[in-house]
Amino acid sequence: MIKKEMIAMLLAGGQGSRLGVLTADVAKPAVSFGGKYRIIDFPLSNCINSGIDTVGVLTQYQPLRLNTHIGIGIPWDLDRNNGGVTVLPPYERSTNSEWYTGTANAIYQNLRYMETYNPDYVLILSGDHIYKMDYEVMLDFHKENHADVTIATMPVPLEEASRFGIVIADEDKRITEFEEKPQNPRSNLASMGIYIFSWPVLRDALIAMKDQQSCDFGKHIIPYCFEHQKRMFAYEFNGYWKDVGTLGSYWEANMELIDLIPEFNLYEEYWKIYTKCDTIEPQYIASEAYIEKSIIGEASEIYGTVINSVIGPNVQIGRGTVVRDSIIMKDTVIGENTNITKAIVAENCRVGNQAELGIGEEAPNKLNASIYSFGLVTIGENSVIPDGVKIGKNTAISGVTDKSDYPDNVLLGGEVIIKAGDNK
Repeated sequence: MIKKEMIAMLLAGGQGSRLGVLTADVAKPAVSFGGKYRIIDFPLSNCINSGIDTVGVLTQYQPLRLNTHIGIGIPWDLDRNNGGVTVLPPYERSTNSEWYTGTANAIYQNLRYMETYNPDYVLILSGDHIYKMDYEVMLDFHKENHADVTIATMPVPLEEASRFGIVIADEDKRITEFEEKPQNPRSNLASMGIYIFSWPVLRDALIAMKDQQSCDFGKHIIPYCFEHQKRMFAYEFNGYWKDVGTLGSYWEANMELIDLIPEFNLYEEYWKIYTKCDTIEPQYIASEAYIEKSIIGEASEIYGTVINSVIGPNVQIGRGTVVRDSIIMKDTVIGENTNITKAIVAENCRVGNQAELGIGEEAPNKLNASIYSFGLVTIGENSVIPDGVKIGKNTAISGVTDKSDYPDNVLLGGEVIIKAGDNK
């Protein structure tokens, strides 16, 4: 086995519960993004663009679609005899069978995988952020400072800082304090959940903290490294980075792609985003169709009007239908003379004729007002919306619904339909 200077460990096991019905049956890193991609494509593409050819992908929650998408890593040039991409689910041991219980516990359970390559450095990544980053530049920073641990950080508004791990660094970027989600943050430099560890330091910390319940980097490993006076530095990143952990941030990040000059450019020649592409026919735009400022996926058939929206592959939009400010994911069929405004419709859904989605005033959602907000209509995978119904804002629907589920053909703002057998 050829020794690797740096390998990446990509944490992709999260459910992403704040995405509600979008992640009822699929892990958050496998959720569609930008019409063509899945969220995990971004860190994977960053790896190969940064010259990292050995990536362990740690899966757990609903891994099937993620495993199928990654395969043997061909789209990212990670189908290698030595290294490449390896999917690392939790597995049974002779002594115990254990799920990953925290970010650091997941890495600890794969010590043997990392030891195989005996790397000098290990890069820890999260599989659920949208960004472009050259990890090689961060590694150079790590080496120059003779660091044991380097944490990628970025400035955030102070009022949002309590959502993150917050670092305080001196003028040499050496970290003097780290607080995980502090109530009263004293700095606005937030950890991005991207770390480079010198391998012996990581290995020792993981072994020392292995018995901690739900062992986590922010709560356990970073504080442990502090206590043992490791050299810890903050690498400041000032590019585009989006945590698409809420329906609002997910919708916004998609909408930003269709700005006239998008802040996040999917089309840069020198930093391509790679994905698994199905071999499907080209899109079809009918003569009566009208499209304005939108992304339209391959094999889609558009007969109606699409404005300011992201349409995935193999989507059908019927005659007389208007889709505005919405995300429609792959394999979804929308009938005729339907109006859809500010909705997220997941994969393989059916929306009937003469329906209206996104009507009326906003009302707080009765199931979970913190998840189903932002004025959105959210429809989970494989759902069916019957003909002629009207659906208000801050609503969520999951499952095959029929007319009897809609009193007077209406689902009022803030209401929810979750059919039996579907997760919330």
